[in-house]
Amino acid sequence: MTPDVDLTAPKPGRHAVRDALLALDCRLFEFAAERNWPLAEPVLPRLSRSANHGVLWFAAGAVMAASRTPRARRAAARGLASLSLASLTINTLGKRSVRRPRPVLDPVPLVRRLKRQPITTSFPSGHAASAAAFATGVALESPSWGAAVGPVAWSVALSRVYTGVHFPSDVLAGALLGAGAAFAVRGLVPTRAQLGTPARPRAEVPALPEGEGLVMVANSAAGTAERVRALQAALPQAELVECRPSDMRAELEKAATHARVLGVCGGDGSVNAAAEVALRHGLPLAVLPGGTLNHFAYDLGVEGVNDLGRAVRGGEAVRVDVGRFRSAGTQGIFVNTCSLGVYPELVRVRDHWSKRIGGWPAGVLAALRVLRADRHPLEAEFGGRTRPLWLLFVGNGTYHRVGLAPGRRLDLADGQLDVRVVHGGRRPATRLLAAALAGPLTRSPAHAAVQVGRLRLTGVAPGTLLAYDGEVTEVTDEVTLEKLPEALTVYRPLPDS
Repeated sequence: MTPDVDLTAPKPGRHAVRDALLALDCRLFEFAAERNWPLAEPVLPRLSRSANHGVLWFAAGAVMAASRTPRARRAAARGLASLSLASLTINTLGKRSVRRPRPVLDPVPLVRRLKRQPITTSFPSGHAASAAAFATGVALESPSWGAAVGPVAWSVALSRVYTGVHFPSDVLAGALLGAGAAFAVRGLVPTRAQLGTPARPRAEVPALPEGEGLVMVANSAAGTAERVRALQAALPQAELVECRPSDMRAELEKAATHARVLGVCGGDGSVNAAAEVALRHGLPLAVLPGGTLNHFAYDLGVEGVNDLGRAVRGGEAVRVDVGRFRSAGTQGIFVNTCSLGVYPELVRVRDHWSKRIGGWPAGVLAALRVLRADRHPLEAEFGGRTRPLWLLFVGNGTYHRVGLAPGRRLDLADGQLDVRVVHGGRRPATRLLAAALAGPLTRSPAHAAVQVGRLRLTGVAPGTLLAYDGEVTEVTDEVTLEKLPEALTVYRPLPDS
């Protein structure tokens, strides 16, 4: 790195207000240098060095992501995105616009000084900008994580004056710029709190202060032990049943015979089975996310034990739509998605190989095999004409994109099936990628999208695979997909509670 301070540049002319502010800044710097800072000597210089190149904040983001809660992962991603924007702005505009030399170190005790002095210009402070950007970004998504990160960010900013490498005004300007970067990122990608919750139909359900009457069936293969223990502490009178995936449906049926509220902890496949049992028995459903993706629970607004516990204790619930498919003697429901074509083929190949080589390798192998196939996996009749299709996707509710974020549902009771079609043709991988990137675009030569309440397909070949919420079945001839509006009652904390 070469210095970007040009000490030979002519000094600006005199300006009374500016000169007074600079003089005040120098006095504040000297005042801080003369003070005795208790306990700061062994901490602040090390903390300042740890924040070089954002290392401290990337490590903090990794710790937050490792907590495996969706809110923490979103907060970490937002914090790092804010830091990146702040760093880009500092390095391209800030440092080169105001070419201010670093403070003279004479008033600063030797024990405080950094071993390697920075050689870039002083205004504004990049460390303060990064610290404020990360902390503000995190706090905008998760106030609790923001409260944990905030004191560290404040200490990093303070350390830059303590070690003598910045004037107080450098740190203040950097912090303001960093916070501004975090708010700019929020403008591009709104937080979940900004999006709000649609006024879904509220439902009358029993309030269970201690969880009495709730029977929670947990899929032990989904790694739910920790969540189940947390739920036991939050709702001590709830009945908890842990079982293997093969026993889930039988245990759900058994629980439904004596439960006031049927609960399920597992992935989307387990939630699908529980929703079907709850519908048949007329029971409200309590969903605790316990799988890998947990689309239904997260779109509903239940991200963990705290959310579910608050809803169950307070008797807070809403009614949501359910999708249903029928074909000959086969029928079922879906709370997330239903699809025909490439995806069911991929699921079948992946499941065949996953026990031998593991989930991720099996998924990659399945994608390569399916996309290299020389035949279309689906043909269906539209308007009296049979057409080849690579993929027919049907969502229970309209999927949206928010800024750069992936698609999610904002309303689970909108009465719509979100139908996406990738047309047949050559180069399926290119067509599928184009459809994925286009997101909410409704028409192109490769794909189309429409929202309907009911869909009927005819001319479906015998043995065609249909995937619903991660499960796979076979359909034939005619397939009908429809909505069951507000059919399912689900516990969730209400925004104004």
